[in-house]
Amino acid sequence: MVRRWVVNASPIISLTKIDRIHLLSELCDQVVIPQGVADEINLGGYADSAVTWLQQAGQEFIKAIPELDSRVASWDLGLGESQVLSWAISHTGYEAIIDDLAARKAAKILQIPVRGTLAVIILAKQMGRIASAKQDLENLVQVGLRISPAVLAQAIALAGE
Repeated sequence: MVRRWVVNASPIISLTKIDRIHLLSELCDQVVIPQGVADEINLGGYADSAVTWLQQAGQEFIKAIPELDSRVASWDLGLGESQVLSWAISHTGYEAIIDDLAARKAAKILQIPVRGTLAVIILAKQMGRIASAKQDLENLVQVGLRISPAVLAQAIALAGE
């Protein structure tokens, strides 16, 4: 099965903070980061691990998005989320990697396959790329990813831990 992911800012920021950004390219065949997502991270005013990664190893994944799909533009999402969903619409077979609730709702209505940062960690565990999903999921909470205790418990259970 070929996996193609178009990735938003939150998963990139969260995965770099827990030193798991390498999972993006290890778990799928093609990774795309829209230019608007890269711009949001780079212009955020932070000198953090996500900025460093984007300016180095992540550079190869950044792609220009010429125009937003009109169906996505009507949702009034942020530039990054809009570009992620527009890419997924215009490039069949891509899954949107997004944590933002409004963007996930839009993706569902627009019939765009979507997964979040938690699902990336669970997949990594299922594929034997990490030893403990529970530890990584708890680390995500520690670095600021907002996860309710119930969702965290569900994710740990899905990972078989």
